[in-house]
Amino acid sequence: MAPVRMAVVGAGHFGALHAEKVARLDGAELVAVVDVDAKRARKVAKKQRSTASDDLDAVLGQVDAIDVVTPTQSHHDVAKAALERGVHVLVEKPVTARVEEARELCDLARDRGLVLQVGHLVRFSELSRMLQERVRNPLYIECIRVAPFKLRGTDVNVILDLMIHDVDLILSFMPAEIIDVDAAGADVFSTSEDIANARIKFANGCIASITASRVALKTERKMRVFEPNCYTTVDYATSTLRAYRRGHGTAALGIPNLDIAKHEFGEADLLLREIEAFVESVRTGTPPEVSGEDGLRALEAAIRINESIRAHAAFVAERTAAEGSAA
Repeated sequence: MAPVRMAVVGAGHFGALHAEKVARLDGAELVAVVDVDAKRARKVAKKQRSTASDDLDAVLGQVDAIDVVTPTQSHHDVAKAALERGVHVLVEKPVTARVEEARELCDLARDRGLVLQVGHLVRFSELSRMLQERVRNPLYIECIRVAPFKLRGTDVNVILDLMIHDVDLILSFMPAEIIDVDAAGADVFSTSEDIANARIKFANGCIASITASRVALKTERKMRVFEPNCYTTVDYATSTLRAYRRGHGTAALGIPNLDIAKHEFGEADLLLREIEAFVESVRTGTPPEVSGEDGLRALEAAIRINESIRAHAAFVAERTAAEGSAA
């Protein structure tokens, strides 16, 4: 089978990483690196022995698929141009900046029989796949995803930058719809929220508490899922999953016996897995592991979190003003 001819659109830090992975794949050919900054495109393309271009329209006539690694605000326009030309699309998360844009891309891909995959990288880890297989009746979920501040990614707030990873993963194994969201956040180093917490209630009664920060002093990525008679904890930093399940009988002091399962995984190149999965979908016509609809659902939830944060901020401002007037 002929390799999938691909272009990476966006030659920034992450675009360079994507280009390196595409160039390594046996099933793909890196035809071009595209960026509005021609010098930056040439730098990345030269390293991967590919061609550089600042003309997306011209490149779309030469490829089967593109990998969109541009700022979020341009995802819709770039992906739409490709889909309208019959070109398959892998687009970094979040799928777009606005829900209406994501819906349009999903409709285009479906109507034209094209692959639209969204780059929710966490889904390609063995830990996440095991969670999806094991979780059946979640009652309470606790997530924390924090990291030190970096300028990269600040074109969007921490919800669309970091929290959306956990939102997407939870939605991938959650059997119920969201019925309520209560969130708060604050900007610290950038002009949008750098830290936030969201409490999400689902129609089956499950509550998810998700904290994300890009102004922490350390990196921490954990998820805990509580079910009847079972507690599962995942540590993405150590690639470890532990499951504690109520066993038969009791131990000392009346504490129930526990069946404990521990799973450890070695380091994996999740970005390479993500792009491999996309190429496989393009070559075989199988649905992508993270579809455009998945990306849309995660974006809808993230937008609801943003709206709740705005409402909370307005409430705080109103109370502060009222207290000031009273004084």
